[in-house]
Amino acid sequence: MTVSIDARSLMIEAIEADLARGEITLGDAVKRLRGEVTKLQQTQFARMCKISVRTLIQIEHNEGNPTLKSLNAVFKPFGLQMGVVRLPRPF
Repeated sequence: MTVSIDARSLMIEAIEADLARGEITLGDAVKRLRGEVTKLQQTQFARMCKISVRTLIQIEHNEGNPTLKSLNAVFKPFGLQMGVVRLPRPF
């Protein structure tokens, strides 16, 4: 079953928002993007991103110490990249 471009955009935005609010981890975001948006297996997605399967598994399990290059590689297919954001200030 193929997903429309609009539906994919909505999925990406929802996952991005959950991540920004701190409701999911970075690994969960990558796992959801890969599974829900691309529907690719880890080996296929890792090959597409030009990273090792082991690196992808570690990212998805919030393990290891991934490089910024690896993180950007897994987010790039979704039009996303790692960055710095201002934390909300409690008033």
